[in-house]
Amino acid sequence: MKYTVTIAVVLMIGHQAMSQLPEDVIRLNWNVPSGTARSQAIGGAVGSLGGEITNTFVNPAGLGFYKVSEIVLTPGLTLAKSKGDYLGMNSTSDNISRFNFSTTGFVSATNTPGSNWVSKAFSIAVNRMANFNNSVYYRGINDASSFSEVYAVELSESGVDIDDYRYSPYLSLGTKSAIHTYLIDVDTIAGIPQVVGRPEYLDAVDQEYSATTRGGISEIAIGYAGNLQDKFYVGGGIGVPILRYERRQTLKESDPSGDLDNNFSYSRYEEKLTTTGVGLNAKLGIIFKPAPQTRIGVAFHTPTIYGLKDQLSTKMVTDVEQLFNNDPVDSVTSDYFGSSPVYKYDMTSPWRFLVSGSYVFNEVEDVTRQRGFITADVEYVTYGSTRFSAAEAGDDDGYFDDVNKVVKQDYKSAFNFRVGGELKFNTLMTRLGFAYYGNPYEESAFKAGRTNISGGLGYRDRGIFIDLTYVHSISRDINIPYRLPDKGVPYADIKSNIGQVLLTFGFKI
Repeated sequence: MKYTVTIAVVLMIGHQAMSQLPEDVIRLNWNVPSGTARSQAIGGAVGSLGGEITNTFVNPAGLGFYKVSEIVLTPGLTLAKSKGDYLGMNSTSDNISRFNFSTTGFVSATNTPGSNWVSKAFSIAVNRMANFNNSVYYRGINDASSFSEVYAVELSESGVDIDDYRYSPYLSLGTKSAIHTYLIDVDTIAGIPQVVGRPEYLDAVDQEYSATTRGGISEIAIGYAGNLQDKFYVGGGIGVPILRYERRQTLKESDPSGDLDNNFSYSRYEEKLTTTGVGLNAKLGIIFKPAPQTRIGVAFHTPTIYGLKDQLSTKMVTDVEQLFNNDPVDSVTSDYFGSSPVYKYDMTSPWRFLVSGSYVFNEVEDVTRQRGFITADVEYVTYGSTRFSAAEAGDDDGYFDDVNKVVKQDYKSAFNFRVGGELKFNTLMTRLGFAYYGNPYEESAFKAGRTNISGGLGYRDRGIFIDLTYVHSISRDINIPYRLPDKGVPYADIKSNIGQVLLTFGFKI
């Protein structure tokens, strides 16, 4: 396996200890944006369709199709669960449900009869660009490595004396906790003092991982577009994404042998990570109508420049059985080592490029006549171009250089495909959609992808519209519980099923 990492990235030595990881590329950037119920019912393929407020976040040129202003509100409900396959064992997570808002805002349209620019439109809206609500659980018997080795290697490489661990700025909270609870210690092997983890003396360990994530990225955006002679539509916009991600995870190792005399029963590491931040990006696009029924769209999204902050709190509990005569169970929280650490850093997200096409059936002014359309988007996302950097003077740029090298090595660009259609019967509409989001991992052994299947109904009459949609997302990803430089990267295959119900209310003004 070519998936290798440097010691600096694996162990997070120094002030940045246990902060940013290469997995943040996927955690924060491999996402499926939401939209109105109508746009999601057709798979999110609105890059060339036009006349949809979701164009603000996909291809702003589509706003140029508006000739009447409107207000839109889209509440939604997310239901999620997952299955984990780790070291040949299958496990199922708990179900979760979360309420959220998708595309909500207004579009103001103006008409200029007699001018080459037939109409213009301005929008301001907020959308759920990423939904982090999910739960993950897996377990398995590992005879190759232990998460205690991560802490043992970090202490060994840091040069910190084991007795000086508590206030050292060169050790992560996990390593300090492992020392405090005697999960790791110094032992003499072949006459040489070495740092070892107690599970290393076992033939195998029973590993168990669980995590619950919540939050998302809500983007506030403004868009502006013009309609040139009902042939060319040109638009642009600026987005301000507001990010909040919360993960509560637990990694537990226990002795499957039941031996009470080997000085290790179990160790449980609990962690709460909260990431918050604000970013800035731009979107530009055009749509061309070579014929009344045909529309071709092109758009690109600049990388989002984020200023992010991580806040971390931890707890570790370890049972060393007969090692001491007193209580064998010891525990410690991050508060023992001082206030919860806060890590500030910057992240530049991937570029996104979009090509889209639509065909409208029976394109006529009389909207009461039956008609419909089919539409498709192809999107290219450069995940490997994601970069992390120091947010403050004096931070370790070398650390971020190492992280970025791993990002470039282990992540690649990927294609996303979206297709959908609508049939209209007077005031009622039916819609179907499909979307596939490609694998961002360079390593061929890491299988990942997301498939969305959607359907919905719509009603439009007298300037009022109501749309209802269900989107079922089947996601395959990997989860890496810890990294070791010499023993590869243990990982679990995660399959998630996420359902989303969206209801859009709107009216023309």
